[in-house]
Amino acid sequence: MAIERAEVVDYIKNLSVMELSELIKELEDTLGVSAAAPMAVATGPAAVEAEEAEEQTEFDCELLAIGDKKIQVIKALREIDKSLGLKEAKTLAESAPAKILEGAEKADCEAAKEKLEAAGAVVEIK
Repeated sequence: MAIERAEVVDYIKNLSVMELSELIKELEDTLGVSAAAPMAVATGPAAVEAEEAEEQTEFDCELLAIGDKKIQVIKALREIDKSLGLKEAKTLAESAPAKILEGAEKADCEAAKEKLEAAGAVVEIK
């Protein structure tokens, strides 16, 4: 005689929490499985990007291209990073794409981006 699924559900509904716990343990042992809830796994690149966007506290500012106003871009680079000399700023500008700021706060990256874009450069914040 086959047992209907509805009968099994009714049986489980009438069990106490302790009895249900024992039943689950017995089924796990008998069948060699685990009834533990699987960990939620983010799927696809959109879920990963959303998770990174929520947690990201450090940003990189990258100079993609210097544009037509090379001298203004070099001046802007020296304003952003006071430790750069003229030669270092020129080398950095000419080596585009290059990281200007690494692990910086978002506000600092946005300020650097504004200065560089005003000078004619193409900048990206990552």
